[in-house]
Amino acid sequence: MNLTLSVGNMTDEPKIDVYNEHKKASFALALNRVKDGADFPRFVAWDNKAELIEKYCHKGSKLAIKGHIQTGSYLNMDKKKVYTTDIIVDEIEFCDRKPKDEQPTENPSDTWMSIPDGIQEELPFK
Repeated sequence: MNLTLSVGNMTDEPKIDVYNEHKKASFALALNRVKDGADFPRFVAWDNKAELIEKYCHKGSKLAIKGHIQTGSYLNMDKKKVYTTDIIVDEIEFCDRKPKDEQPTENPSDTWMSIPDGIQEELPFK
């Protein structure tokens, strides 16, 4: 089984590219280790997921990602083989809270509707 679950913060702005009409978003997340330190794996999202990342994510965004590991290789300019390991994004959850300026300003208790008089007897609970 090839499955990864990661929760972390974006280390930089996502890099957006287009290949054969397919949008690609590349980015790294800072993933805290259980003990000391952190890891910074590279993630790749395609098409709709890449568009979501481009539109809603920026440096510092907290994401939860379900994905799978993909390895590959290419020849660099010096004709040396370079090996890559990426996590391909299968599912993404945005974990950031809304900014304070987007939070509702009204008190949530003000939005509850009062029970009209005389309806108490009709309610299935008391």
